[in-house]
This record gives sequence, structure tokens and C-alpha cells, in this order.
Amino acid sequence: MEKVRIYDKLVRDRIPEVIESNGDIPIIRTLGKEEYRRELMWKLQEEVNEVLNANSKEQLIEELADVLEVLKSIAKLENKSMADVIEVAQQKKLVKGGFEKRIYLEKTISKEKK
Repeated sequence: MEKVRIYDKLVRDRIPEVIESNGDIPIIRTLGKEEYRRELMWKLQEEVNEVLNANSKEQLIEELADVLEVLKSIAKLENKSMADVIEVAQQKKLVKGGFEKRIYLEKTISKEKK
């Protein structure tokens, strides 16, 4: 009796090989550019959720690595490199700062203008 599992999601390039090595048959297709873009965004959300739910430092690092891989793929899709992304991040940090000071903005109060 056959057991069918539905995934309907973007997976890493070697996952079909892993499935075959386990004796199963992967049913796959190649995505077009727009569908690929959309699925990368869903994959990013999935991986971020896994970061948020990590139960150990090791699991956290593994999930952060998955987020990084998705970010690299999104950058490449947009004809950019991670160096390009890092450069933009560095420029933003120069202007707005980073997060090292742990500043938590609770609210602002506007002064009345005269």
C-alpha cells in the first residue's frame, strides 16, 4: 500500500536525492521566476518561525543558517550578492546604528509647535 505525503513547498536542491536514498519517490517540478520569488518569501517566513521556536543554541544556529541560505537565494534572484546586502546593512548601521545598545523605544512625546 502506498503512502503519499504532501509537502507543496520549496526545498533545498539535494532533498530529492535524500528522499530517493530513503527508498521513496519525490514528485517535483521546477518553478518559474515569479513563483520562485513567492516561494522564497514563504520559505523565509518558515525559517524565521523555526528560529523563533528554536529550543537550544545549536538549533538556533542551525535555523539561522537556513535563514541565511534563503537570504542568499533571494539576493541572487535579484542579481545581488550577499556582499551587496552586507554593504547596505553597513550603510544603514552608519546612519541609524545597530542593535548593540539594546534600546527599546516605548513611546515618543511630541512638543506642541508654536
